[in-house]
Amino acid sequence: MMLNTKKRLAVLCVLASLTASVPAFAAPPAGGPQFPPPPGGTMPLGMPPGGFNPPGQVTQGTAANTIDRQGVFLDQVYTSSGQDENALRVTGVPANLDQVTIQKTGGASSNTEGGDFYGMNAALLATDGAKVTIKNSRVISSAKNGNGLFSYGKGTELDAENVTIDTTGDNSGGLQTTGGATTRAWNLAIHTTGNSSAAIRSDRGGGIVKVDGGTYATEGSGSPAIYSTADISVSDAKLTAAHSEGAVIEGKNKIALTDCTLEGSMDANRKMGDRSFAEENVHTVMIYQSMSGDAEQGTSSFSMEGGRLIGHHGDLFYVTNTDCTISLKNVALTNLDGQGALLWVAGNSASRGWGMAGKNGGRAQVNTENQKLQGAIVADTISRLDLTLGKGTTFKGTVNQVENQAGEATGSINVNVAKGATWELTGDSTVTTLQNQGKIKKNGHKLTVMQK
Repeated sequence: MMLNTKKRLAVLCVLASLTASVPAFAAPPAGGPQFPPPPGGTMPLGMPPGGFNPPGQVTQGTAANTIDRQGVFLDQVYTSSGQDENALRVTGVPANLDQVTIQKTGGASSNTEGGDFYGMNAALLATDGAKVTIKNSRVISSAKNGNGLFSYGKGTELDAENVTIDTTGDNSGGLQTTGGATTRAWNLAIHTTGNSSAAIRSDRGGGIVKVDGGTYATEGSGSPAIYSTADISVSDAKLTAAHSEGAVIEGKNKIALTDCTLEGSMDANRKMGDRSFAEENVHTVMIYQSMSGDAEQGTSSFSMEGGRLIGHHGDLFYVTNTDCTISLKNVALTNLDGQGALLWVAGNSASRGWGMAGKNGGRAQVNTENQKLQGAIVADTISRLDLTLGKGTTFKGTVNQVENQAGEATGSINVNVAKGATWELTGDSTVTTLQNQGKIKKNGHKLTVMQK
């Protein structure tokens, strides 16, 4: 375990006045570590329910309806109830769909990887370099592993405008992009109710996703509004998750939000079939590396300009087992959990395969501009935080380090208060290094700099 109960109680005593809490690092269930899938994602390699593909094998199943010739398709209905079967597949050609209904009413994917990575059992699958435009249409899926609109493979492009997407099965995202495909969307209305069913979703091989306008809502466990193993940018959209993180980035990937409302309400326990798993940390935005092979290792990027970020439970940001940059500019930040931290950068227990205990800390570079910040910022002793409070930023809160008992203390917290920025302490704080060209108001609290 990274921080035992006694240590966490001690930290709580130190930080209680700072309205920060230590996330609950739960022990694995009895019988040894269990491996629920990552939020919005799949089981770790070697453990997928329902079978798996040999490495590199693309399995897409069949299609009830196939478009393999260029054309315009107006006012059509495409349905499927079969296992491993798309309601509609567009292969290798330009196709314009307008005022169509696509229904995936039954059937499941015989292997989860085929459904998550390659589009098997999706309602609509664009593949093999298809150029698909779908407008003024409706997509309905009640099948397990039945994603709504799925774009797979390099050279494949899917444009969707004024489309309503409803999915109810587990592992059934609204908009899914994998294998290097490109997806663009305008004014979609996506609603998912299954577990592991992100509204905007990507998986192995990633791609490029651009979304403008619309509403994107999830109700299931492990179903963030956005799950990124791709380059995802969203503007002027409302993104909400009723029982999950608002957004998750895995590995060397990106989420960029402009003038969006992003709201997360993660539960402390995650449902998976008839079982429930205690989450190691509760948060609104998570940036991590699962080590499953679904996302390249490297520096993750989360940026948000304008708009609003709302968290209902736990910490607002959580970083573990990866390098990342976080950029915030003029965002209204609201954490409705008075015990949650603003930012938590730390190792994890590795019970879900996220690196090696004691060596899986987070490394975060955080930059702000014209930004109001409030709350506790915490990093453990195997993590690194470089925090720059940029011009126009006001931060009311604390910065502190907590011990990671499983690893050697090699971490650091480096704070730069730039010209035009202000840090108002709400409690005692300790940093490794400090650069100050702005204003620091201690308000009677102690600020310790370990390296001067």
